[in-house]
Parts: sequence; C-alpha cells; structure tokens
Amino acid sequence: MRSDDGVAWRAAEVLERKVAGSRIEGEVEILRCPQLAPEVAETVSRSEAVIFLDAASAHAGGQPGELRCEEVLLVAGKAHFSHQLSPGTVMALSRQLFGATPRAFAMTLTGECFDHGESLSPVVEAALPEWVARTEALVQQLLTSVRPM
Repeated sequence: MRSDDGVAWRAAEVLERKVAGSRIEGEVEILRCPQLAPEVAETVSRSEAVIFLDAASAHAGGQPGELRCEEVLLVAGKAHFSHQLSPGTVMALSRQLFGATPRAFAMTLTGECFDHGESLSPVVEAALPEWVARTEALVQQLLTSVRPM
C-alpha cells in the first residue's frame, strides 16, 4: 500500500512461481513479512542461508532503481527486541536465541515513490526483472555452496 515499498512482495510472487515445480522447490522457502519482527529469527535459525529483499529509500543512499546486494553483518552486542528489526538484528537474535548463524544477504532496490498506492514507479518496475534475476543467481550460488558434495 506504499507504492515502491511493495516491490519485495512482487519479487517474492515472481520467485515463488519460478521455484514451484522446479528442482529446488523443497530447498527454498519464501517468507513474506510486512516488517522484520523477532519471530523471524526462529525461521532464520533453521536455514543454511538467508536473503532479505527490501525496498530502500533514496534517503538511505542510491538512485531510484539501483540494485544492491550486501552480506548482512550481525549487530554487535545483544539484540534488543522491537516491533521492527534490521536484517543484522534478526541475524543476531538467531544466534543469541538459537545458536544459529547462517550466511545472510540483503538485496535492496532503491525506490522512488513511497506514497499511498499499489503501483510501482516506472523506474522500479523496470528494475524488478533484473532484481529477481540477481536474486535467483544468488540462490543458485548459495544452494551450490551449502549442498554436500
């Protein structure tokens, strides 16, 4: 309902269709959350690797339509509970509560419009296929690196 803020949900829909019926269907779980909450740490703890998809504000740096992929670093110190967490805090909670530290990446697409609405801005709509393709490539890379040889 916040225009470009919904791009990760759209990417998840595309990725779900691509995973369904594929050879990786049982190896990939797509979880949609309106915001990261402490409960996500339990799901993360059962994973070998995690990819967080999110729209980024231009205020955080980057031009509208810009794609970024960064490895998620654990937040230093003890994680504090909140109603909205960063990927690093979720990862720290996973370690703190469940002893799990899977590899994690944050893939962001910088948005242009966060006004009320359901449509994506043209620049974000145009960048969505490349974002999905890069996410797919990272999934394949991670699956190859975590599968036993």
